[in-house]
Amino acid sequence: MTDLKAINEKLNQYIRPQTFPLAVKMCERPEDLPEGTKFPKRDLGISVALCQALNMARRYGWTMGVSREDQACPHGQVVLGFVPSEGYLDGTLAEEAGLAKKEVFALNARKLSLLPYGKYSHLVAAPIDHAAFQPDLIMLYGNPAQIVRLVQGYAAAVGGSLRCDTEGGRGCSIYLARTLLTEDCQIVLPGAGDRYFGLTQDHEMAFTMPMRLAEKTVQGLEMTHKIGLRYPTPSWLKFEGALPDQYYAFTELLAKQKPKS
Repeated sequence: MTDLKAINEKLNQYIRPQTFPLAVKMCERPEDLPEGTKFPKRDLGISVALCQALNMARRYGWTMGVSREDQACPHGQVVLGFVPSEGYLDGTLAEEAGLAKKEVFALNARKLSLLPYGKYSHLVAAPIDHAAFQPDLIMLYGNPAQIVRLVQGYAAAVGGSLRCDTEGGRGCSIYLARTLLTEDCQIVLPGAGDRYFGLTQDHEMAFTMPMRLAEKTVQGLEMTHKIGLRYPTPSWLKFEGALPDQYYAFTELLAKQKPKS
């Protein structure tokens, strides 16, 4: 069992995120969901985009469950495998709905990572420090300086580099499906849906860690912190600044003053 408490403490110590880092799990049966899980449709009376539910979890501190019935977003439903993907991938249904030309939509859709259809019944997400389940991945949002610290931790402890692959939307394909299918960390540039519906802010990016790499990546954070890589990023201030000429003249005049008796 991964020590979620230790991971949460290290993330808060070395990254200092503004919103809760999330533990996320894909559940094959409703019985796998923890007690106290909130559902958008049942508890709030609304259907939401997947990114909306995740933002509720990271901003409100709620344990959020999402099923097919809770989701209003077609992209999230396909990504999580809650609905068949055939008419989605070939672009026919997108053109029928008036979203895009069939060929263009299909070209982008076929590059997405998708979870198998029918395998999972729910997604559940909660802040790490009170997740009553063993997650499949950890996800957190931050500014670019915070996210690069996680990349540095990954590079130091796991080894290698990470790519940021995006089309400007359907981020759930990367931070959920691709993380699980590749079992590798992902850098996520949140796109249109995440910002329109999830209210992800202009300065925010995301980073995901599958559980097999979470402890190593956090250990890498600790290692790189010890050699001077930090957040907040330290500023090198041990230099003499070039001030305006008037300042130097003013300083000289002050030095020449004779104190009044």
